[in-house]
Amino acid sequence: MLEVEICRMKMKNPTVLAAGVLGSNASSLNWAARSGAGAVVTKSFGKEPNKGYPNPTTVEVEGGIINAIGLSNPGVETFQGELEKLEGRVPQIASIYGSTPQEFSEIAGKVENLVDALELNISCPHALEGCGASIGQDPDLTHSFVKAVKKTVKIPVIAKLTPNVTDIVEIAQAAERAGADALTLINSLGPGMRIDLETGHPILSNGFGGMSGPAIKPVALRCVYQVYQNVDIPLMGVGGVTNYRDVVEFLYAGASCVQIGTAVMYQGLEVFPEINQGLLKFMKEKNYQKVEEMVGLAHQGRVR
Repeated sequence: MLEVEICRMKMKNPTVLAAGVLGSNASSLNWAARSGAGAVVTKSFGKEPNKGYPNPTTVEVEGGIINAIGLSNPGVETFQGELEKLEGRVPQIASIYGSTPQEFSEIAGKVENLVDALELNISCPHALEGCGASIGQDPDLTHSFVKAVKKTVKIPVIAKLTPNVTDIVEIAQAAERAGADALTLINSLGPGMRIDLETGHPILSNGFGGMSGPAIKPVALRCVYQVYQNVDIPLMGVGGVTNYRDVVEFLYAGASCVQIGTAVMYQGLEVFPEINQGLLKFMKEKNYQKVEEMVGLAHQGRVR
């Protein structure tokens, strides 16, 4: 009952390990797959190694966390070795970033044969200059970056979008026109910050970062709902999912599956089987035979 298919990837359930959480090496990705995730996304990596920002890089806030990791990663050459160790229990998605369309394409070409799909990080609110949200906030740049990768690879290309825009529908449609096979909505909200009362200084070394967790779920749901009405490609919902009820909301809004990130930090990988068990029980109670039956129901009036 929980099986879904998105971008030719068959998943045993609609839950996905989000980028940036336990995704920096093969052992953690395999662990998430064994624990019950329907698919896994790597931590974002680029062409060259990047140390990211110094500690502290995360701070807790009411309703979630603010993080400014700075896209730390060992670079594509090293990450290739990790991807080769993946067990293939579930679909594997590589999250990649860069500062030019050519850089994205080069990275994509190097890992195409090691993963099932690519997720383009054009939405990180605390990325290096010229990367992340600085791309995804511009429809023309979004189009050019997605198009470049689509010309390079044959595997599905998923664009991860930022909510920090005036009109996310405009960005989503630009990605779709460029050939994106799916969209991930949304990356972290912000940037935001916290200030230490004793020192009077920002707590994060970078000063500010992106907010994730339950507090951003209403924004993520709104983005999924709006975009679903205006594109014809599948959506992955992400932002504040902690239980099966959150998953149902995202499905009703128009997501075909959901990604889970911050909840793993609080609840551990047990969050995947817990959510799936709750979702299965809900579906049986409501007489849903397939997850697809719930996708987009919020656009069709009353539900069961």
